[in-house]
Amino acid sequence: MVSAVRRSLFLAVVAAGAGAGITSIQAQSSAAGNADGGLPLEPERWARFTTSEGTWISLDLSPDGQTIVFDLLGDLYTIPATGGAATRITSGMPHDMQPRFSPDGETVVYVSDASGDDNVWMVPAGGGEPTQLSRGIGSSFLSPEWTPDGDYIVVSRAAPLRGLEKLWLYHKDGGTGLEMVGGAPGLRMMGAAMGSDPRYVYYHQRVGAWQYNAIFPQYQLQVYDRETGTQTTLTNRYG
Repeated sequence: MVSAVRRSLFLAVVAAGAGAGITSIQAQSSAAGNADGGLPLEPERWARFTTSEGTWISLDLSPDGQTIVFDLLGDLYTIPATGGAATRITSGMPHDMQPRFSPDGETVVYVSDASGDDNVWMVPAGGGEPTQLSRGIGSSFLSPEWTPDGDYIVVSRAAPLRGLEKLWLYHKDGGTGLEMVGGAPGLRMMGAAMGSDPRYVYYHQRVGAWQYNAIFPQYQLQVYDRETGTQTTLTNRYG
C-alpha cells in the first residue's frame, strides 16, 4: 500500500514537471518566433507538385462572383470561378489558411503562423506583401470574417493553453482588438458570419470543449446584436 502511494506521488510529480516543461518550451518557442518577427525556421527542401484537386480546403468567393480564393497545403491561391489556372498569392514556410475576401474584393484576410504564433493577417487579393493584423502570443485564431463596411474583422480567438474560442473584433489597421461577445467561460463561439446588416453577427456555439461520445445537442446557431449586446439562440435541434 505504501509502495502504491509512493508510486502515485512520483507519477504526479513527474506529470507536473512534464507539464511545466511543455509550458516552458511553448513560451521559448513563442519568444523565439516573435523576436525577429517571423518563424525561427529555414526550409531544408522544397516539394513541387501539380494537382487539380485538394481536400480540407477553405474557400471564399469574391463579391463580384468572378474569383475564388482557397488554401492548399499552407498557401493561398486564387482561381477564376469559371475554372482555369490557380495563382498563388502567399508562399513560404508559414501555414496560411481560411481566407476571406474583403467586401470590396481588394484584400484577403486569413489566419497564419508567419509570426511564430497563429494570428490574423491580410494580403492584397492580387498578391503582394502580407500585413500582420493581430499580435497574439500562444493564442489560436479561426474563421476570420469582415464586417460589411470592410473596416473590421470578426474572428474566433482562444486564449493560450487550451482556452475556448470567443468572438473578437479587430480593426483593419491593427490594434489589440476587443472581445466582442461575453458569456460563460465554458462556451465556444466559432464560425462568425455577417449579412448586409452590420448590426448582427451569426455564429455557432457549444458548451464545453471536445468530448469523447459527447451528449447531443452540441452546437447551436446564435445571433449577437451589436446594438443591444444581446445573444439569441436560433436553433434547438441536435447538431
